[in-house]
Amino acid sequence: MLSIRTAAALREAGLEWTPALLDFFTVPYAGLENQVFVLSDMTVMAEPIRSRLAITFHGTVEWALDHVWVGEAVWIPREDQLRELLEEWLLGEPQPALVLRTTRLGYACEIQFRGRQLTFDGFEAGDAYASALLHVLATGA
Repeated sequence: MLSIRTAAALREAGLEWTPALLDFFTVPYAGLENQVFVLSDMTVMAEPIRSRLAITFHGTVEWALDHVWVGEAVWIPREDQLRELLEEWLLGEPQPALVLRTTRLGYACEIQFRGRQLTFDGFEAGDAYASALLHVLATGA
């Protein structure tokens, strides 16, 4: 799973989140900043409250929370979500625009972006994808 620190950096770089079933997130409130939640159709749901999208908590585990606004939560994208986001950003680039390969120390994500071949390393595949996406968001937005 992607680190909360990297997820927060993606959010700060401008990555937007539309909550979907089984998405992971954290809430940067005191005492909860290291707790990871998952959207489910049973206890944690995304639903409108007073015309704003909120994440609502139902059940005993999250007893101290009623809801948080989506903009307050930090989405922790999964590896497949990071790859899909990168693929969207790289549409129109020369093929292959995105390649993931294994290395001695983990993974390397190679992208074609604005005429340049770039490589981003990570211990996990998601880390490599996230590094590439951070670069694209910082330079391509």
